[in-house]
Amino acid sequence: MAEAANNVVETINGDCHDFKSLLSSLDRDFLVRNNGDQVKIDSLKGKKLGLYISASWCGPCRRFTPNLIEVYTELSTKGDFEVIFVSADEDEESFNGYFSKMPWLAIPFSDSEARKRLDEPFSVMGIPHLVLLDENGKVLTEEGVEIIREYGEEGYPFTPEKIQELKDLEEKAKKEQSIKTILVSRSRDFVVTSDGSKVPVSELEGKTVGIYFSASSFKPSADFTQKLAEVYSKLKENGEKFEVVMISLDDDEESFRQSFGAPWLALPLKDKSCEKLARYFELSTLPTVVIIGPDGKTLHPNAADAIDEHGIVAYPFTPEKFAELKEIEKASEAAQTLESVLVSGGLDFVLGKDGAKVKVADLVGKTILLYFSAHWCPPCRAFTPSLVEVYKKIKEKDDAFEVIFISSDRDRASFDEYYSGMPWLALPFNDARKSSLSRKFKVQGIPMLIALGPTGKTITKEARSLVMAHGADAYPFTEERLKEIEAQIEEMAKGWPEKLKDERHEEHELVLTRRSNYVCDACKENGQVWSFYCEECDFDLHPKCALEKETKADAKEGWVCDGEVCTRAS
Repeated sequence: MAEAANNVVETINGDCHDFKSLLSSLDRDFLVRNNGDQVKIDSLKGKKLGLYISASWCGPCRRFTPNLIEVYTELSTKGDFEVIFVSADEDEESFNGYFSKMPWLAIPFSDSEARKRLDEPFSVMGIPHLVLLDENGKVLTEEGVEIIREYGEEGYPFTPEKIQELKDLEEKAKKEQSIKTILVSRSRDFVVTSDGSKVPVSELEGKTVGIYFSASSFKPSADFTQKLAEVYSKLKENGEKFEVVMISLDDDEESFRQSFGAPWLALPLKDKSCEKLARYFELSTLPTVVIIGPDGKTLHPNAADAIDEHGIVAYPFTPEKFAELKEIEKASEAAQTLESVLVSGGLDFVLGKDGAKVKVADLVGKTILLYFSAHWCPPCRAFTPSLVEVYKKIKEKDDAFEVIFISSDRDRASFDEYYSGMPWLALPFNDARKSSLSRKFKVQGIPMLIALGPTGKTITKEARSLVMAHGADAYPFTEERLKEIEAQIEEMAKGWPEKLKDERHEEHELVLTRRSNYVCDACKENGQVWSFYCEECDFDLHPKCALEKETKADAKEGWVCDGEVCTRAS
């Protein structure tokens, strides 16, 4: 045990870790299995190691561990790869419960000093963290989690050369992409139907294919599935050579079945290619429908919005078709009116505060803010009081202004409670127009504030930022008004020095800086627009606080100077 006596991790030849000093301690030369068996550290000689820092309380860890177990099981037949669990759990009960599911070795939970010591030689900034070492103890990579996720057992033996080889193959596959290179794996050359029947991937050659990434537990995906099912069915009825292959990101069989909105095809549930394709197509949002043309090349990275908005008209999803759709959208925006936005079938009203129906026609000619928000959303609840204050100030000046609340609340009670604190109009709870409005204005997150002018045309989708920056002064949110505000801001600072020194911050000069919101470090009051600011120290002074000493020094007795103007004191 003398080799581990110094409680430091030794390296051999400067870049190779000695397994014994890495994993043992003064009174321990073994690791443990989840059944309590002890395994001598010396038995790891000649093996490649994965040091897996993880914890039961960590959601990403719990999601990654099954992937690592699968890879470990595949590689176990080689006999030269081992994983060592290094627990970040806070109690032994949690360690035992988590470790009971793992087929590999672990540093005993009781040896907290050895577990903590492994943070020193490796850059453990977060978990899960997987360090891969070769048989000599040389670090192959500290990006083991990403490599396992991306390449699985195909990444073995995890050397830089092997990973580069796989990346080169991916680049080649992209250049030579076909429906087969996308959907066929080493163990599978088929996709499945909703009843589990196998369909050879070869039958998709020559067709336009939508690769549909979906998760039925995610409401936007569930809602879109219905729309895609309608489009799919119509195209099939028309005899078009179009197919959908679903890539389900669901975890259970029931959710997987629910994702079949129509008799389309799918990769099997939890197929290894699902995550691989998500990375291949750089999946960033759901729902996503990647369009693959008849030649196997990617026609469009995500046609979901086009399908949602235009339906069957978006087919065949070619660049020419998208250019045509762009012109349609431009024409639609040019012809947009308040009624075309808010009236749908018999739904031609919004709700007043007393519950009475207010006809959309009665709002024509007003500037309207569409407020997408929800009670469950903390940023929404934080922004709403500011918007209420702005609303009241604008209404005092101009009654031709209104806000319409469009709720994303999940139940009527939440809607009622939230709306009770708002002085404006609203779409009824669970109104069918909410979905179409969200699609039209591409609402990806809330709170969102859309400004419509008196003609009903969209002025800006960034009205929330304008309200936060300028309050009621932003009204009526037009480009012309913003130019006026900008001119006023520049005029405000005329005559002020670009830099100054102040005894309250002697370390650095303060620079005249545009700042949206801050707290003055002198008077402790909120400030906006201009500050004399030290970026290095995050120090702010109101212009009035920064300039008051200068103006007093400049003024004669009985006079007050402000910028370039001196006036007689009253």
